[in-house]
Amino acid sequence: MRTGYILVFLAAAMWGTLGIFAKFLYQFNLSTYTIVFYRVTFALMFLFVYLKIKGTPVLIPRERLKFYIAFAFFSIFLFYSLYFYTVKISSVSFAVLMLYTAPAYSVVFGRIIFKEKITPMKLLAVALVIGGVLLLNTDSFNFSTLAIFAGLASGLTYALYGVFAKMAVKKEEPERALFNVLLIGAIFLLPFVDFKVPLKAIPYLLALAFFPTFLGYVLYNTALKSVEISRASVIATIEPVVAMTLAFVIFGEKLSLIQLIGAGMIITGAMIVQAKT
Repeated sequence: MRTGYILVFLAAAMWGTLGIFAKFLYQFNLSTYTIVFYRVTFALMFLFVYLKIKGTPVLIPRERLKFYIAFAFFSIFLFYSLYFYTVKISSVSFAVLMLYTAPAYSVVFGRIIFKEKITPMKLLAVALVIGGVLLLNTDSFNFSTLAIFAGLASGLTYALYGVFAKMAVKKEEPERALFNVLLIGAIFLLPFVDFKVPLKAIPYLLALAFFPTFLGYVLYNTALKSVEISRASVIATIEPVVAMTLAFVIFGEKLSLIQLIGAGMIITGAMIVQAKT
């Protein structure tokens, strides 16, 4: 079980690099869907090689196709669409704030779908995480009703990833599940893509595909074999702390005292959620 928690933490650390790579890529004037499509496509290449080396079958059985279409639509296409639309009509900070309402949804989903217990410790952890994210985003409260709706929906679809992934890894290897959901997700993204990208952007796209996509999701899907989705979702909210730390180190972005307190609340919530009571 402890190994599973470590894998979730490492996955969240990988996801925390997403904003760093995105910041570099937006300098090339790429559209959001172009970045997302190439992120998914290059990750598929990494996964294909990885699965072949392991000797794991690549494609899912035909009878599992409907499940993976739903998985890809809600947790790849719809999630990315809602998240980036929230960024467009509000701000990155507000979008991240809304995204990390996911642990609250995950606790409910875990109870309804997987019969996971809702303990006082889980509720405390969720409260700490949401409070911490609020403090991390103290300047992002100028938003519209549409932004709130889109943002909350992005948090919902983000939570659904954990639900679908936990179902998927019961029958398929984590890497095989990831390959197929990304493959179908890439098909959903096709109509929105501008395929032309500068050569100088390729290394950043490859890094984006490898670290926060291939490595991050493989670690997280593997962890879901032994960790409840409600616990994994809360632990994964260490991601904004990692992102802000990297932004400070690489770009010199400063952390205020309130933001440091918020980061501490998220870390505390991630630790508390490991309690077995």
